[in-house]
Amino acid sequence: MAKEKEHINVAIIGHVDHGKSTLIGRLLYEAGQIPEHIIEQYRKEAEQKGKATFEFAWVMDRLKEERERGVTIDVAHRKIETNKYIVTIIDCPGHRDFIKNMITGTSQADAAILVVDVAECVQPQTKEHVFLARTLGINQIIVAMNKMDRVNYDQKKFEECKEKVAKLLKLVGYKIDEVPFIPVSAYYGDNVFKRSDKMPWYNGPTIFEAFDLLKPPIKLIDKPLRIPIQDVYSIKGVGTVPVGRVESGVLRVGDKVIFEPPGIVGEVKSIEMHHEPLQEAKPGDNIGFNVRGVSKKDIRRGDVAGHPDNPPTVAKDFTAQIIVLQHPTAITVGYTPVVHAHTAQVACRFVELQKKIDPKTGAVKEENPQFLKTGDAAIVKLEPTRPMVIEKVKDIPPLGRFAVRDMGMTIAAGMVIDVTPRK
Repeated sequence: MAKEKEHINVAIIGHVDHGKSTLIGRLLYEAGQIPEHIIEQYRKEAEQKGKATFEFAWVMDRLKEERERGVTIDVAHRKIETNKYIVTIIDCPGHRDFIKNMITGTSQADAAILVVDVAECVQPQTKEHVFLARTLGINQIIVAMNKMDRVNYDQKKFEECKEKVAKLLKLVGYKIDEVPFIPVSAYYGDNVFKRSDKMPWYNGPTIFEAFDLLKPPIKLIDKPLRIPIQDVYSIKGVGTVPVGRVESGVLRVGDKVIFEPPGIVGEVKSIEMHHEPLQEAKPGDNIGFNVRGVSKKDIRRGDVAGHPDNPPTVAKDFTAQIIVLQHPTAITVGYTPVVHAHTAQVACRFVELQKKIDPKTGAVKEENPQFLKTGDAAIVKLEPTRPMVIEKVKDIPPLGRFAVRDMGMTIAAGMVIDVTPRK
């Protein structure tokens, strides 16, 4: 049997209407993942609804509501195979009110494709998604400079926008010489899967080829087992099946597992991924696993599975470094927004503002500040209002990053430097 290819998860991010869903739809279609007749059917439906050119986008937006509104709401997952990897594509919504999905989506990604409409270039959400991707630990990025057809495939327009995007990426610490900037037209398929003859001035990779330039994720196999739960199903004839992505450690059939915060223990009867049974699951695998001795009522989204000898950490409080992305006034002690970490969403109270720091150098600017406002970076202490699992970012990075949301927007993003476990 040939060795299975490495898995890599790629989030598609960027401003609303810059063509994220169309890019993925086109990619899947060209890679032979979607039959011609389906696209035809979508094309007809799209025209009838006055949404011509949306047919590729609809491949990802299968929810009826999304079609009616023409926006992406949930985070959709699709697989595509390259020469080197099996790529799971995470379509992240662009709309503000769906950014919380984007956070749980991005926290699972090893890399991101930033889609930028070359005519509109950098927009507010372009910035927001780039900041978030960086804070959530996405270190590899591919830039799809989309809608080149709108500017007649003009190299000058491409260069102008590229410069602005490069400036933004540099600001948050990406190494520009490692970032491919690819001029594409997702709708017409230029430089998506196949090389375009409309831009002879470009000689870099297509989007599809750029996947193989990504470095594989470092697998946290030697770390303790952590599986944040995304959903729990009760399946007839099988039993309770939690679903989630293995972030660290290895899960094997026959293992005892503990779910925290509830503290419920069960035994793993079977594991499956993409409808195929596995004997063991490793970091990066999106799995469903049947657990004996646990009922669907005992666990929920946001809980984390681990081994009983090294259970997930339930925090009494935690200290974190945050960056305030936007706040209409100021953050003070007592402020209680919702913290989104892995798959959990828990209201947390700011109990201490310890120090304000310079986001670029990390030097302390002010001890015990009275308040924090947009643009500030700080060390703070937070206290969850109900039990929640969170880990130090240096121990288990995917469980140590979080976003802070309130009033329908992302207020801040952060990483955990210390945790006081609940006794």
